[in-house]
Amino acid sequence: MVNKKRLIALTRKLIQINSENPGGTEFEIASYVKKYLEGMGVKPRLYEFAKNRTNCVAVMPGENAKYSLLITPHLDTVPAGKSWRVRPFAGTVFRGRLYGLGATDCKCNLAASLEVINSLVEEKQVLGYTLVFAATANEEAGSTLGLIPLLDKGILRPDAALVLDADDFDIVVAQKGLMHLKVKLAGKKAHGAYPWRGINAIELAVEILSDIRSYRFSYRKNRYLRAPTVNIGTIHGGDKVNVVADWCEFELDYRFLPGMSENKILRDLKKILRRHTRHFALEIEGIQKQYEIDPAHPLVVTLAGAMKKLGVRPRLKGSEGATTITFFQDKGIPAVATGFGSGGCAHAADEYVKVDDLYKGTQVLEEFLKTYRK
Repeated sequence: MVNKKRLIALTRKLIQINSENPGGTEFEIASYVKKYLEGMGVKPRLYEFAKNRTNCVAVMPGENAKYSLLITPHLDTVPAGKSWRVRPFAGTVFRGRLYGLGATDCKCNLAASLEVINSLVEEKQVLGYTLVFAATANEEAGSTLGLIPLLDKGILRPDAALVLDADDFDIVVAQKGLMHLKVKLAGKKAHGAYPWRGINAIELAVEILSDIRSYRFSYRKNRYLRAPTVNIGTIHGGDKVNVVADWCEFELDYRFLPGMSENKILRDLKKILRRHTRHFALEIEGIQKQYEIDPAHPLVVTLAGAMKKLGVRPRLKGSEGATTITFFQDKGIPAVATGFGSGGCAHAADEYVKVDDLYKGTQVLEEFLKTYRK
């Protein structure tokens, strides 16, 4: 049975361990998680893909050793910043809320996972499958030192995965793809008093960006997601106010729906660029694929059933932003995401989680693990 008092104390302790990214490491919190699991008789292992960027993995065999389910929260947080009114590393409980950096994203989910494992061990509960727990590093900076190498190196090879990194009990069944691009434009330098003698790369950028803003995506509507978008994130150009700029570069953030092709987006962008200039370079800074899972999949059905049993109305949602569920599809592993944080609190000053949601969410997770079947 989930112990509420122990759960709150654990969450406070996890918040008190600084795991800012960038600015810190995950070594201390991963070591704490390892010792906490060892105290239950579980035998976890630590994995690092850079010094002190530590991941903690534990495997708990069940009745069916041939089938496994992964639950995975992350260890790191964004930096606290300077606008907090409460102490970001205190783990203060006030009027039903537990405040602190990572309270929602995602130390509440880390604490819920550990408390559920503790409860299962105390009850001597044997699950119908092998349960794998992975508390991962570097999620806030792309997971390149955490979940990605754990999957690529075969350290994690689950048959299904539940990512614990969401808010308000949402069940994330769809996610937009992400593509980050950098466009570099070349012009011709001249004196600012004689601009006709040069080619102004900044002016070219303005014209190109206007066309990009008016570009119409070709897509099929998705019931869980908004329309595809493009955001102009950065722009830099020129050397001096009285010199015609012979260079300009800008970065684009595309978010696209399941069923859309990132290659078509790239082709159409190149057409826009060529209408204005031949002197450009296009760099792909990152691509993360779009994702969708059938709402009738056992992961979704069992999770929704666990929520209903605990009095929570399940809500199937889509994620406009990137989460780690897309990393599983390259390995052919079905995955969904959920979590028990408070909406609007992630990456915000005075971050908090509602204590009642933390407790209820931990009970939901325990019910899900007990009832899940392939």
